[in-house]
Amino acid sequence: MKILFVASEVAPFAKTGGLADVASALPQALAALGHDVRIVMPLYDKVLENGHEPRPGHDLTFALGPERLTAGVGRLELGSVQVALLDIPRFYHRGALYSEAPDESLRFAALSRGALELCAQSDWAPDIVHCNDWQTSLVPLYLRTVFAADERFAATSTVLTIHNLAYQGKFDARVVPDLGLDGHHYLLHQEHLAHGWVGFLETGLIYADMLTTVSPTYAREILTPAFGAGLDGLLRHRADHLVGILNGIDDTVWNPATDSHIAHPYSAKNLWRKEWNKRDLIESLDLAYEEDAPVFGLVSRLVSQKGIGLLPRPISGVLEATNARFVALGSGDPRLEGGLRWLTDRFPDRACFVSGYDEPLAHRIEAGADAFLMPSQYEPSGLNQMYSLAYGTPPIVRQTGGLADTVEHWRPATGTGTGFVFETFDEGGIWWALNEALEAMSDPAGWKRLQLNGMGVDNSWDARAREYEALYASLGEPS
Repeated sequence: MKILFVASEVAPFAKTGGLADVASALPQALAALGHDVRIVMPLYDKVLENGHEPRPGHDLTFALGPERLTAGVGRLELGSVQVALLDIPRFYHRGALYSEAPDESLRFAALSRGALELCAQSDWAPDIVHCNDWQTSLVPLYLRTVFAADERFAATSTVLTIHNLAYQGKFDARVVPDLGLDGHHYLLHQEHLAHGWVGFLETGLIYADMLTTVSPTYAREILTPAFGAGLDGLLRHRADHLVGILNGIDDTVWNPATDSHIAHPYSAKNLWRKEWNKRDLIESLDLAYEEDAPVFGLVSRLVSQKGIGLLPRPISGVLEATNARFVALGSGDPRLEGGLRWLTDRFPDRACFVSGYDEPLAHRIEAGADAFLMPSQYEPSGLNQMYSLAYGTPPIVRQTGGLADTVEHWRPATGTGTGFVFETFDEGGIWWALNEALEAMSDPAGWKRLQLNGMGVDNSWDARAREYEALYASLGEPS
């Protein structure tokens, strides 16, 4: 099959979260199965700052509403996958991938429209266009309208993956004339237009041939008002076209046996080397190292969804009652950052918070921590808990979304389980899970069994890619 991925971020070129990892690993896994896979993304200035130098290609000119845009087209490779990067400096050279600027809708309408224009210019018609989140959710509507008469796209089907339903791309209705949908405005949600706004993700949910989300549990959760973010009614209407396929991890990047970011690579066969990584982590952050001191790690965007606001008091209680350490990496809400800084101020030799994102440090936390915290209110898929399993770092998670699908609660009586799972989204739930972890650590043989259980789980993209392959095939025969 010919498969086009359109995404607003792709690792390692530009990344803010898990979408970039998925948009990198899944196309490569599909290419390994023999498919012709290509990616289109923006050429942000961040791509260049990250040390990537795309080869220049032919310029691409296309209309978007009353404006005519010219985009340079840069070329990179991701394994055997070709990556085309649309270069429109006034849209994508602004120091960050996303913004609150008035033209945010046009930045990603240009990506959606430009990706299809690039296919047409290249005379390469995909069997599947795989869109991701609100930033590329206009693609299905553009195919049904602007490109409806183009025979090259007659057999093209669309798949839209919801990575996080909370981010919907809602804009003032005044942007609609600039979207290049002349004569087709009636296909937008008319009631919402009458109320003065247009939703990009909502539009994609209406017109994509198939909808996916990134775990089976989250696919069920978003059909309910509690998790549907106002779109549960539409999603229930399209439930027959919605499936949950769990994300995978790139085990060439996240593998403790080959990880170049950690001081002492290790595997299940020499798990004792993990302690060396703990010492390296703790001492590099100027904390006091003790061999028997448990280390709890956290790597996260600091937003309310992630449950970060519930952590300070339970973590403080554990640090008061035990000789444990706490290491956190992330950035976001200043209030949540403040809570983590409070911990470091209170326990300067046993708690450390690093603001920002540091890829090597993220790897070192996964390798050096004894347990990993993910107390999310909701979590469409989650990747860090799967990284943690691979690194023998049992995750502490709430029972929601992809966390519920990937972590089984530890049962010492049977020696089964891969982590610690709590139900209630409150401080009490976190307290309970932390105590469960501390109790399990007091049994070295049981703890090693728990670590090995997690390291034995296959969360690679190999099996997941075959699920997408089957989904694509169900939408029609390749051209």
